[in-house]
Amino acid sequence: MQLDVSPEVLLSQLGYSKSESSLAQAEKMISSTSNFDKFSKHIFSLNDHLKKMNAYVGLSNKTDYLKIKCDENDADEILEEFHEEVNHWANKYNVKLEKLDNKPIYYILGTH
Repeated sequence: MQLDVSPEVLLSQLGYSKSESSLAQAEKMISSTSNFDKFSKHIFSLNDHLKKMNAYVGLSNKTDYLKIKCDENDADEILEEFHEEVNHWANKYNVKLEKLDNKPIYYILGTH
């Protein structure tokens, strides 16, 4: 079954309330992310895995991409597990990420 991840589905699955601005932001993110439909349904399982690490997948206020973020105050072991989980997910689904320097934040750019 092919799950079509619309802006509405994305917002509700990631815990956002639906507003005109959040829908517009989600639409822009989807169109900016290369081959979004190839891995989009796997974003929700990643988000579920990250919750136990005080991390999440969410809309970015600075870019037109989804961000993956972990609380910087977490223990080193949690931060290490966060980076491993994100990289494993990206490799598994052939997703290109951009990591911010010295911060536990990644942007999902799309597939290779």
